[in-house]
Amino acid sequence: MLLIRCPYCGERPEIEFRNMGEAHILRPGTDASDDEIADFLYRRSNTKGLIAERWRHVHGCSRFFNAVRHTVTDKFVSIYKTGEPKPDLTALAASLNGVARS
Repeated sequence: MLLIRCPYCGERPEIEFRNMGEAHILRPGTDASDDEIADFLYRRSNTKGLIAERWRHVHGCSRFFNAVRHTVTDKFVSIYKTGEPKPDLTALAASLNGVARS
């Protein structure tokens, strides 16, 4: 079983959480074109490697938080509260690769 650390409640089993998609997606303004709205609603980066995601602790505190997760290994690299800045994914990936070589 995968354990996920909620920044408010601590470590809990994965069945208490829901992935709410990619984090840090900005809603377009009222003057947005159809393509900008389609980008917001449907198009995501779908990267192989590290991705910043939004999560919700549904069966706990019900609060949202963000997490950086590796899409291949499902390993959570960083967890941070909503509103905090997005970590530098390139630097995180480089530090993980450096650890793997040692």
